[in-house]
Amino acid sequence: MFNRNQRRTDNASANMTPMLDIVFILLIFFIVSATFLREEGIDMQPPPDGPVCDGCPAPILVQVTANSRIYVNTVPTDIERVISAVNRLRAEEPYAAVVVEAHDEANHGVIVRLWDEMQTNGVPVALNRTDGVQPVP
Repeated sequence: MFNRNQRRTDNASANMTPMLDIVFILLIFFIVSATFLREEGIDMQPPPDGPVCDGCPAPILVQVTANSRIYVNTVPTDIERVISAVNRLRAEEPYAAVVVEAHDEANHGVIVRLWDEMQTNGVPVALNRTDGVQPVP
């Protein structure tokens, strides 16, 4: 029997080792089974400065301003007429590349539409971002 002076001490404790093992196993499982996707986007590298080669034709410059106005070699044009203007200029210079110079505040849908039309028609195009350059009329 217990004496009233004797106290019963319960050493109730939880063993944390199995729980930590399970947590580490789950962590390893989720790290190994996670899929890592590489998202692809538009290459935003500006074209090199200066002429690329001697005798190369000057590039055709398509500018998109902050309010999404479009200029082809400083001539204002409509988005539906850009590809025809570019094709007309490329008929004069067949190996001329196209540089799309887009303002940071321009509508991205317009830029992507231009890019897609150029790619669909087989026009070599480079994209150049600007932060405030306006076309010279």
